Amino acid sequence: MVIKVKIDFKKLVFSIGITFLIGGFFSIFTNMDFYQNLNKPFQLPAIVFPIVWSILYFLMGISLYLVSSSNHSDKNRAIAIYYVQLIVNSLWTLFFFGFKWFLFSFLWILLLIFLVFLMIYQFYRINKMAAYLNIPYLLWLLFAGYLNFSIYYLN
Repeated sequence: MVIKVKIDFKKLVFSIGITFLIGGFFSIFTNMDFYQNLNKPFQLPAIVFPIVWSILYFLMGISLYLVSSSNHSDKNRAIAIYYVQLIVNSLWTLFFFGFKWFLFSFLWILLLIFLVFLMIYQFYRINKMAAYLNIPYLLWLLFAGYLNFSIYYLN
């Protein structure tokens, strides 16, 4: 049995592109050089972060496409939650790297984790694959929350 899937490539590229644009917006305007001199529980190579975030944004963009392509009655609510969490994600970069508000950034990432849980729940109701594609994002945020709190505590 062959299953034919019609992909709207313009919509897919838009979904991925807007995710990268919003998600990475404040990283363009913030200086991240000070990060290397902070006390941290361990040191990851700097290259890890852009690689991981690129993969996560790509997966998130695909998940947005899957949800926005559905005919589910709750898709607009799920898409709104997606954009809210993405803006909250982007603002974390400004708060942490731009303003160096480490404690506030930790509390902000807790808000982000809650929003991502909510988004995954909404996505699951519409398209299970869209929800599953965001599990690595949630796991990374849990790790980032640990790292953020450790930096606050150690500095």
